[in-house]
Amino acid sequence: MTIVVSGATGHLGRLAVEHLLARGVAASDIVAAGRTPEKLAALAEATGVRTAVIDFTDPATLDAALAGAEKFVLVSGSEVGQRAAQHQNAIDAAARAGVAQLVYTSAPKATDSALILAPEHKATEEAIAASGVPATVLRNGWYHENYDGSYAQAAQSGVYLASTGEGRVSSAPRTDYAEAIAAVLTGEGHLGAVYELSGDTAWSGDEFAAAASVASGRSVVYRSVSSEEHLSVLKDAGLDEGTAGFLVALDGNIRDGLLGETSGDLARLIGHATQPLETYLVALAAK
Repeated sequence: MTIVVSGATGHLGRLAVEHLLARGVAASDIVAAGRTPEKLAALAEATGVRTAVIDFTDPATLDAALAGAEKFVLVSGSEVGQRAAQHQNAIDAAARAGVAQLVYTSAPKATDSALILAPEHKATEEAIAASGVPATVLRNGWYHENYDGSYAQAAQSGVYLASTGEGRVSSAPRTDYAEAIAAVLTGEGHLGAVYELSGDTAWSGDEFAAAASVASGRSVVYRSVSSEEHLSVLKDAGLDEGTAGFLVALDGNIRDGLLGETSGDLARLIGHATQPLETYLVALAAK
């Protein structure tokens, strides 16, 4: 059995490789694929896995990497606005290779959500269905790691500022999501399944501030602002209009309740509770 993991030079892909090894998959059966040869070489040296340089815009590299592969992890690309076309190339290559299971990391309720990130994931899920390649879709919720910068700022200033209102976020650490990838690749009964993955507990802005207070050892308060004020604050901090607008739109999605559902799918797949936000922040503070 050969398992090809795309995005292996990124955070989620590398963690997926590590969890596959932890579950007993032989290093020789894993192909870590990514765009950076130097990072792939370091990963191979550390773990013994095979590697392949791929570029989602170059179908020839995908064909070479997937030759003889039984399973393929399509970790969503990072280039917003280009991902649908890039993912289509990867799906087409998987179909040509006769892959028996494609695992795709999507977004919450991608096919019917107003989440700003959903359209490219919706297009990808539709492309997978049209391809006929047997697949498992993992609709990943938010990562704790998305808030590393927010925690650092809150720990320094004593204020967690956001325009999420009373919205809640059911986040979990990347390692839990990566473990889910390994679980569906090494388990049975996952073909055709779509899982809504999230942390076990959704937290509010006030609860983030409370967790940040524990982790930092100083009082942190949540300051809820309007989208307009948030945009102004981000631009004053040096962000360009597009990036600032994107972040404000995501906070609006949270305010509208799009990232706060807790399905329990993630904990069921990995066989244990997801890591709480406070535990994560305490560990982050100790680094």
